[in-house]
This record gives sequence, structure tokens and C-alpha cells, in this order.
Amino acid sequence: MDLHLLYIILIIVIALTFDFTNGAHDAANSIATIVSTKVLSLRQALFFAAFFNFISFLVFGNEVAKTIGKGLVNINIVTPEVVLMGLIAAIVWNLITLYLALPTSSSHALIGGYAGAAIAAAGWSAIIASGWIKIFLFIVLAPLLGFALGYLFIILLTWAIYLLKMTPGAVNYWSRHLQLLSAGLYSLAHGSNDAQKTIGIITGLLVSAGYLSTFDVPLWVVLSAHTCIALGTLYGGKRIIKTMGHKIFKLRPVDGVASESASATSIFLATFLGVPVSTTHVITGAISGVGSAQRFKAVKWGTTIRIVWAWIFTIPGAGGMAFLLYSIGAFFLT
Repeated sequence: MDLHLLYIILIIVIALTFDFTNGAHDAANSIATIVSTKVLSLRQALFFAAFFNFISFLVFGNEVAKTIGKGLVNINIVTPEVVLMGLIAAIVWNLITLYLALPTSSSHALIGGYAGAAIAAAGWSAIIASGWIKIFLFIVLAPLLGFALGYLFIILLTWAIYLLKMTPGAVNYWSRHLQLLSAGLYSLAHGSNDAQKTIGIITGLLVSAGYLSTFDVPLWVVLSAHTCIALGTLYGGKRIIKTMGHKIFKLRPVDGVASESASATSIFLATFLGVPVSTTHVITGAISGVGSAQRFKAVKWGTTIRIVWAWIFTIPGAGGMAFLLYSIGAFFLT
């Protein structure tokens, strides 16, 4: 086996490592509500979410992967080193924010790192502006849509409970069962969007290294990415689960149904449109919307604002880190 192929394999392993940290960091959001409402134990919920994360590749095609792999950065200037430094920066950012229990976006860390390394390699001409317009548009729209749908869904559920004259015990019973469906849909939506980001990076790497002539996603890349994100979910992210499930708004099972359903709807829409969104953005917006519908002051806005600041800094933070890493590497290798 030649050294160049070993080098590419190493970068693929690092990409799948990022996918694993994505699972530990972001996919924990898939089970935050269902654990917080005590519908499932932590262990049960982790296996539940991991299963749906894995099978989610059956839901949609590879539009998100195409956006990541060839829609944000000019693939003609991408080199293995650009991919490598972008991935390292994203992993470091994930680990730092995981340690600080901040539910930031692994998606934005990845695209920020990828862009930062590409700019270091070829300047701002490496960036495809049209692709980034969609990204920045959905940075705003995704949490707002999650918020609006969360608000709407809990209002509709409340009216249904009132019209059916359900007792608190009956509400709790049916909500706990419905939450299995809503949490499964959210995990399915999460995997259908987030795993594709790693798929796009690996496929772009294979094209740039000459192992693929066109951007056609191999099946083994799809299966590897979904396996790693599922394994990352099994590893968990207990501290982030606590932040999402309690520190924004204390959830009941019916609230979990509304927030997960709202999030799944938003993410499925974005995946259908080929837009890589932050699933963390969406679930946070949905939880805040559900809380606001009951009582605006019930939402702990201080926690939400702290999360928003972490979101704002993720793309430039991971991008700056990747830019620095690539520049240092280029300095010592030339």
C-alpha cells in the first residue's frame, strides 16, 4: 500500500472521528427531552436514538452531502491538507464545547473549519458565495422555524386535550407514548442531515485525491458515516442533555412531543432542500417556543442567550483555528 493511500485513509479515519464526536455532541439533543421527561432511561434512549441515526440514510438522498462537499468551497482547490486541517479544527472545537457543556453546532464547526483551511490555502476566492447564503439564511431561519412550530404544536395539543376533556393522568399516559414516536422522528431527522456532512467531506476528499472522478457518493462512505454517528450517540453527552432538557425550560412529556415534532419537521424540510442546518439550533428553538407558549418567563432566557453566543462564535472560531493550523503546517512544510 503506497504512502499517499495511507495518508488518505488516515484523513478518512479523522473524518469519521469527527462524525463520532458529532454523535456524542449533537445527537445527545435527540434524547434530551425524552430523558428529561423520564419516558426512557438514559441507556434506553441512547440505543433508541442510535438506531434511528443509523437507519436515517434510507430517508433522503445525498443533497446535503453535495452542498457540503462541493457547494461551499471550490472543490478544484481542495487538497487533503485542507480537509485534514478543517477536520482537526472542528474536532477540537467540539471537544472544547463538550467539556464546557455548550450545545453548539458540530455542523457549523465543520463548515467553519473547512472554509478556514480553504481560505488559508487559496484566499477568499476559494469560497462559493451562493452556497454560504443558504447557510447563513438558515442559521436565522432554522431556530425561528423550530420556535414557531414548537409554539404552534403545544397550542394545538393543549386545545386537543381541552376538547377531549382528558385528565392529567390520561395526558401524561398518551404523551409518554407519543413521545416515543416524536423522539424517533427527531433522531431520524438528525441522522438524515448531520451524517451527510461527514459524507460530503469524505467524498470531496476522494475526488480531490483522484480516487473518484466525479462527486458520486460510495455506499461504504454512507454506511461508515452513519455507523460512527450512531456509535457517538451511544457514547452520549450527559451534560448537554441536562442543559437542553432542564436549563432552558423544564419539560413535561407533552412538551417533549411538541418540541421533538417541531424539530423533526424543520430538519426534514432543510434536508429535503439540501441545506445543512444545525439540529442544535432547531431543538433549542423548539424547546423555547414550547415554553413561551405556556409562560414567557418560564423559559430561562439566560441559558438560551449563552447558547446563542456560542453559536455565533462557532463558524469564525473553528474557521480561525483551521486557518491557523493550515498556515502553521504550510510554514513548516515549505
